[in-house]
Amino acid sequence: MQRSFSCSLFILSLMAAVSFSPLIASGQAAAPAAIPVAKPAVSIGSQGALPQHAAFSAADAQRGSGLFLQNCAFCHGKDAGGGESGPDLTRSKFVSSDKDGENIGTLLHTGRPDKGMPRFDFNAADTKALVAFIHTQQDAFLSQTGTRKGVEVADLQTGNVAAGMRYFQGEGGCAKCHSPVGDLKGVATKYSGLALEQQMLNPKNAVAHVTVTLANGKTLTGPLLYHDEFTLALTDAGGAYHSFPINSVRYKIDNPADAHVQLLPRYTDDDIHNLMAYIQTLK
Repeated sequence: MQRSFSCSLFILSLMAAVSFSPLIASGQAAAPAAIPVAKPAVSIGSQGALPQHAAFSAADAQRGSGLFLQNCAFCHGKDAGGGESGPDLTRSKFVSSDKDGENIGTLLHTGRPDKGMPRFDFNAADTKALVAFIHTQQDAFLSQTGTRKGVEVADLQTGNVAAGMRYFQGEGGCAKCHSPVGDLKGVATKYSGLALEQQMLNPKNAVAHVTVTLANGKTLTGPLLYHDEFTLALTDAGGAYHSFPINSVRYKIDNPADAHVQLLPRYTDDDIHNLMAYIQTLK
């Protein structure tokens, strides 16, 4: 059976009020009819059916690109695919449900202070341009017919928590090194989605320790700082740095990540999903 290392980028859907004030002020002359942006040749790509929304002009989408780059790209990425702190708008259900700016426009004007998103005082034309750009980017992504860009966080929440706990405490041997009320307390708050699963499968920040036995029988133990075929280095309990030629000492390295790596060929699909379900409860 091919094992599945399900992965995801952590993606949050945007939220906003349901009402949206008209983009064109009362009494203002009606704008010329929009030149519709051509829809992609396919209506369904590898990401699913394209959402239905109003037609936007190419000029609006192009203008919106510059506005997005100046005001939104730091958080959401220059292509709206997610950035430093903002979610991927090309996969946002909130964007998909927007038809003509009633969701996106409202959010731009009200912000989400609780999520770190400020409000913007864009005028009607700028708001329309941003809406056009965001929809255009989502259409471009959803019409892709290549490999899948990612999976929803929900795709990593399909396991059985009770079965995952049993695996953690028993067959997986996780409890020999970890405690849900000790080192793993709050791990699902610190990490989520793909980042959490990566830490579970092969932790990147695990610190290896080494015990070195010198020729005179004295031992030193501490975090392993460097190790290759010629040299080994560590810091002792007092913080002092020590470096030794490999052939002059005996040593034993204890790397907590090794136990995770040894599990990789043993996992079944159910093991991974169930263990992930349990780990996600450790908040």
